[in-house]
Amino acid sequence: MAFSRLALAALAAVLASTAAAAQQAPMSEDLVWKLLEIGRVVDPPKTAALFAPMQQKEPYQGVKTEREVKYGPADRHLLDVFTPETAASARPVLIFVHGGAFVGGNKRTTPTSPFYDNVMLWAVQNGFVGVNATYRLAPQSPYPAGAEDLAAVVAWVAGKIGERGGDPARIYLMGHSAGAIHVANYVSHPEFYKVKDGGLAGAVMVSGIYDLNASPLGDPEIAYFGSDPSRYAERSSLQGLLTTKAPLMIAAAELDPPRFVEQFNLLKQAACKGPNGCARATMVPQHSHMSEVYAINAVDTRLVDEILDFVKTGK
Repeated sequence: MAFSRLALAALAAVLASTAAAAQQAPMSEDLVWKLLEIGRVVDPPKTAALFAPMQQKEPYQGVKTEREVKYGPADRHLLDVFTPETAASARPVLIFVHGGAFVGGNKRTTPTSPFYDNVMLWAVQNGFVGVNATYRLAPQSPYPAGAEDLAAVVAWVAGKIGERGGDPARIYLMGHSAGAIHVANYVSHPEFYKVKDGGLAGAVMVSGIYDLNASPLGDPEIAYFGSDPSRYAERSSLQGLLTTKAPLMIAAAELDPPRFVEQFNLLKQAACKGPNGCARATMVPQHSHMSEVYAINAVDTRLVDEILDFVKTGK
């Protein structure tokens, strides 16, 4: 939804106070206003236009890239591996899973796009080996294809990342939007695991959906999860996330469409009442659904600071 100028002014005042309280590398006022003007919508082109000029361009200094590595038989069973040029060993591994409303998206939005190389560059610069994975799409590959593909990615990483300087005992799985939903479905459904206990040291879910019955599904979600509401409870991740042994971090953006904020709050509250206690939960100030990830490695470290602390503390 787009905002009127009056509504923008009111919301800007709220966000400004949030940024002042945070006191952590807030974005410029001009950039905040531009995000407010785009509004609570998912708009990759307009958002990318704001952040792409800030991102690094190839060739990336100090970083080695290994692209289009096969992790399974399907055409989209591909991943990229980012490592430091200087040999390193036993680094934690960050696997990133992109969004795209189940029916689109890729680990790199175009052959020259900075997204989502930006997440990988941030990972390497902060002590990780980065793995950027794509997966099969609906409607040709409906549920549970996404979770199955992530199981195959994790199995590949567990078996192959040691020779690339990664630590297979410290694998962190991070997803955004539809990618977060696939991450949640993998973590919450042990029947998909190909390695012991799922193989994860932690999972990060950014702007995901966890309870399919909480609100009506849109066409892309139906394309993936199907049109039979009687199957939605078993295909949701909420209950399984409450009992998993994997440490969890959830995040959403202050300018996310309302449904993502509602799902964030739903999981946050449910986890705090569950057997494992509260998950780390972060509402990213001033950001939108796309800017929260497009800003990584360019401007504003509030989300990634939380991720680093989550990895450091294990909770």
